[in-house]
Amino acid sequence: MTATLEAPAGSEKTEVGAVPSFEVTIKLRRYNPESEHGDDAYWEEYTVLAHGTDRVLDALHKIKWEHDGSLTFRRSCAHGICGSDAMRINGRNRLACKTLLKDVNPDKPITVEPIKGLPVIKDLVVDMEPFFASYREIMPFLITSGNEPSKERLQSAEQRERFDDTTKCILCAACTSSCPVFWTDGQYFGPAAIVNAHRFIFDSRDEGATQRLEILNDKEGVWRCRTTFNCTEACPRGIEVTKAIQEVKRAMITRAF
Repeated sequence: MTATLEAPAGSEKTEVGAVPSFEVTIKLRRYNPESEHGDDAYWEEYTVLAHGTDRVLDALHKIKWEHDGSLTFRRSCAHGICGSDAMRINGRNRLACKTLLKDVNPDKPITVEPIKGLPVIKDLVVDMEPFFASYREIMPFLITSGNEPSKERLQSAEQRERFDDTTKCILCAACTSSCPVFWTDGQYFGPAAIVNAHRFIFDSRDEGATQRLEILNDKEGVWRCRTTFNCTEACPRGIEVTKAIQEVKRAMITRAF
């Protein structure tokens, strides 16, 4: 979902009371193949009035609604659940809806760019298809044999805990697009795909672990990970991404899962 052109009705008259305000400059990396710049990306700066509780997403809305309606970016829930507004903010992958302006040194221009490693369609919108193609390839669903059970498949708290961390993934691509291997090799599955494989490989109800391990036992699979921890640092959900990748590597060798 991309941001709409229109501001919510009455937004200009909203009273902010005693909430302190300040001016902040957003330096945006723009790209529009249909503009006079052609296929060249360029930078533009916008200064907006912000408040202490405003996030980067709020600043982007103000730019779009009050300064330049052509600015294009994705967002949906605005609460860190949908994962659609991942972008590079001051050189780090973050969710715009979870990043407070006051936490990213607003005294200097805040740079906002599209995430790296994926083709840019326009401004902050990238083509996510390569990312989701890798995700689909690891079969991110429960695989079982035989007839469907007549009741739910029971699982102990310990069994659930084995893969609980990786269930938190929201497919924002912040981890994958922070990976230097992914930047240079677009065929690499990437951290997010491996994290979601982990989620099912270690699920006691699943019977497809061997198939997934075979898929990832490839030069573009888990062995391409260089353990830089960029992915773990970038994850807005706090998933221990690098640890999950290492556990998949270990399972591939020991076949213990």
